[in-house]
Amino acid sequence: MSKKTQIELFLELAKPDENGVSRWVAKTEFVGKYSDLMFQNGWSWGRGDGALAKRFILERFPEYGAIEKVRTAGLKTDCSFSQNIRSDIKNFYKDKNCVMLGVHGTSVNTRIEIDHKDGRKNDMRVSDMATQKLEDFQPLCKAANDVKRQICKNCKATDKRWDAKNLLGNPYSFYKGDENYTEELGCIGCYQYDPVEYRKESVKKLVKEASENTTEFIMKKLYGDNGEN
Repeated sequence: MSKKTQIELFLELAKPDENGVSRWVAKTEFVGKYSDLMFQNGWSWGRGDGALAKRFILERFPEYGAIEKVRTAGLKTDCSFSQNIRSDIKNFYKDKNCVMLGVHGTSVNTRIEIDHKDGRKNDMRVSDMATQKLEDFQPLCKAANDVKRQICKNCKATDKRWDAKNLLGNPYSFYKGDENYTEELGCIGCYQYDPVEYRKESVKKLVKEASENTTEFIMKKLYGDNGEN
């Protein structure tokens, strides 16, 4: 398991709500697993040009002098989404096959592009290279990425997610949620967001359903519909 960044540790400790407002967190709480958050004269990981300040309005107490406690006081609404991807993430995916079409070529349509899985591109954590994670991205060939981009554009306009059963052989429409886009799930559950996870969850569902139906079949065969031979 990779070590959490200072920003991830602080957000875990401060627990900002959906509006980006957290409780006041005292420096005395920066102990144990949160000891990496400790600072002396300057709030290094809360500086104005840092990753945290790009996402949240930050407050300190007192306003001047030695800092005793800090908090997030709201979300930054003037941030534009950056599509830049950290080099280690690019390097990890550049040699992988397209997760939709299984190709990895050199032609225009088969070359690999690193796709932002969430097509709405409104999560500032993913926008910030300091807080990006491998699982925020996936390798797609250009052809698949072009189609996904249009599907995501339509979803954003209608709040209706793409049905995976449009592909013959896909047994379920979504692996979580339904066709309606919600803030709670976001893109999670949509085939376009993560076809690999869709396949994994589909196998689990199929095994569960097959097991339940097999048990019912055997019981009927042994004992009949009324539980008797």
